[in-house]
Amino acid sequence: MMILIVEDEKLISSFLAKGLRAEGYAVEIVDRGDTAIDRVRQVEPDLVLLDVLLPGADGFEVLGQLRAIEPDLPVIMLTARGDVDDRVRGLDMGATDYMVKPFAFAELTARIRGHLRNTTTRGPRADSLEAGPLHLDLLTREVSAGNGPVALSAREFALLAYLMRHPGQVLSRQQILDGVWGYTFDPRSNIVDVYVRYLRKKLAAAGAPDLLATVRGMGYRLAPAR
Repeated sequence: MMILIVEDEKLISSFLAKGLRAEGYAVEIVDRGDTAIDRVRQVEPDLVLLDVLLPGADGFEVLGQLRAIEPDLPVIMLTARGDVDDRVRGLDMGATDYMVKPFAFAELTARIRGHLRNTTTRGPRADSLEAGPLHLDLLTREVSAGNGPVALSAREFALLAYLMRHPGQVLSRQQILDGVWGYTFDPRSNIVDVYVRYLRKKLAAAGAPDLLATVRGMGYRLAPAR
């Protein structure tokens, strides 16, 4: 599932993104309040982590705009402010949850899982992805293909989900690194190729056709099933 982090402190956003990607989530980051709404429209996140103190527009302004267009989207506000008045204001404006920094990452992920489980289907958004015989459940993290279930690591799951979210689109290795591993990962690494091989091997063992096409000199794409 897609999580949008709205946070201007790069160390915090990088830490959160790295941890969430390791948990199997797709992650996007925006570092300004005045560009957050446009990014929500572009990536259609399943949940938003929203800082209060942001350049351009503060978190409360963003939350107000967000609730006007996405009334059911889970929003967890993150802030260094522990004042009761601030928490009450955020919750009254429609925040789903409120966490005061510093917080335990394990608690944050537990709350994320809880809010995603409780989210009703919004519009055409689905909680699963399909491509030919491949079926990926974004809530249970289960994958099936061909002869039955496929056991994937969290990173393999995140990679397959990222490719399945962009069917037929050629994705460069850098795009995949950014979307699955994070912006700080060494672009000279061959980690994408290694994990594509892992995926191919596991999907082939499950009897699925090879839908992961290599585009020479460019990257990879999830090819349509024949």
